[in-house]
Amino acid sequence: MTGPLSLLHVDDEDDIREVVSMALELDSAVTLSSAHSGEAALDLLRGGLRPDVILLDVMMPRLDGPGTLDQLRRLDGLETTPVIFMTARTQGEEVAHYLSLGSIGVITKPFDPLTLAGQVRDLLRGSRQ
Repeated sequence: MTGPLSLLHVDDEDDIREVVSMALELDSAVTLSSAHSGEAALDLLRGGLRPDVILLDVMMPRLDGPGTLDQLRRLDGLETTPVIFMTARTQGEEVAHYLSLGSIGVITKPFDPLTLAGQVRDLLRGSRQ
């Protein structure tokens, strides 16, 4: 996928959101929205935000990534929105579990800020083949 890309990033850690924001600013075609929790992300989505892809932290307090994914799938227009989990937990069985939940891929933390936008686009390309 080339061209404009609307992305929602959800992570409870301020520093991670800041690094992702700086990394994605390197790609002028990316429009980024951020949320500090699963609940805040769901509020944005209920309010009409319709990103092309959602980057979703797995481990967050109260409502974790898998729980957020489950709830957003119930919102009109978001049933098939691509979701990419971001986590440090990337053993084979963990990645298989995240994919079984309906994500199109997993980006490992720590990630390379210089290649983050490319990783997202590669995963999107792969999910549309």
